[in-house]
Amino acid sequence: MTIDHAPAPAGAGLSPEDQAELQLRHRKIRDAMAEQGLDVVLAYGPAWRRENIRYFTDVTPAGSAALVVFPAEGDAVAFSTRPSDLAAFTAQGWVGEARRLDPANPAELGVVLKELAPRRIGIAHHELVPLVLMETIRAAAPGAEVGSATKLLDTARLVKSEWELARMRRSAVVCAAGWEAFVDVLEPGLPEYRIVAEVEARLKNLGAEDNFMLIASGRDEVRGMTPPGDRLLEAGDMVRTELTPKMDGYWLQICRSAVVGKADDGQRKSFDLFNEAVEAGISVVRPGITAHEVAVAENDVFRKYGYGEYCTSNYTRVRGHGHGLHLDETPIIEGNHTVLPENSVFIIHPNTYTPLAGYHVLGDPVRVTADGCEVLITTERKLFETGDVA
Repeated sequence: MTIDHAPAPAGAGLSPEDQAELQLRHRKIRDAMAEQGLDVVLAYGPAWRRENIRYFTDVTPAGSAALVVFPAEGDAVAFSTRPSDLAAFTAQGWVGEARRLDPANPAELGVVLKELAPRRIGIAHHELVPLVLMETIRAAAPGAEVGSATKLLDTARLVKSEWELARMRRSAVVCAAGWEAFVDVLEPGLPEYRIVAEVEARLKNLGAEDNFMLIASGRDEVRGMTPPGDRLLEAGDMVRTELTPKMDGYWLQICRSAVVGKADDGQRKSFDLFNEAVEAGISVVRPGITAHEVAVAENDVFRKYGYGEYCTSNYTRVRGHGHGLHLDETPIIEGNHTVLPENSVFIIHPNTYTPLAGYHVLGDPVRVTADGCEVLITTERKLFETGDVA
């Protein structure tokens, strides 16, 4: 048996604030485990879904796969395919022990599970676990009932603590700076990729770990957004973006559109429509509202003016979504009756195509408060024009 880094008590050396956050998370997960009769939660994270690994460790690993074994009693153990992640896990101090995850022979995982001898195991992102890991889990815990714990982790992460909200507010400041960089650079003849390069440079200078960004430029022929291309901006173009920096593990998004030059009547009418829909969505937010009800409030504005068909899957995807350690959490869409509790965070963005001015992008991230919501960004909600930065 090889232990890459000697076990130490989880939480040793943490600040009082980090220690309190760690204990809060452990309590939330263990309360949920007790309700479901789980002895172990195993959080699995392939390269593109690391939110649960970060939740337990406050580290975003760089390896091709990672996981955390979290028992009903005792300390969690983190695993990664990348040796340098192990030092990062233990240095951060949220877990006391880190072990190598060999994708071809994950025997170390089997050792830990055998010692715990669980009868019921819940796996977050169960559907993404490779066969070799599932075989190891079943061999190490013969007869154990194995099911999904994805909803358990999603629910635990839905309500943000003050510790988390402080990080998300820092992301909000970076969102505003990224949008200013976006508008600052717009001019005829500029390729789309240069806009994104300027934004990325501003975000990285402010400490952003990552940024998810889509863009589209043109007029009413634009039907959606894509990664940036080499299209050159023209006078009169509307340039749209979803700009989503990640700070200290937390993603937050701003959606805005700007015109190269002065907006025409169609672009202004389009902004008025989308702004009314955003306002309608914001107006209904309160603890206990469902994602469905927020989406209906937004879509009813489109239906009122005869644009209801553009809220369907023929033209768009969602009317917003949750934020946190993953950038695209609970979808705000009609038919999703997930309750949005106090201190959940999501963006309201009725982004879609209409014939007025093509695909339009507008939205603000909000926190559900005791009596409504708090808009987390300070950027003015308006149709920006060249040289016009809030």
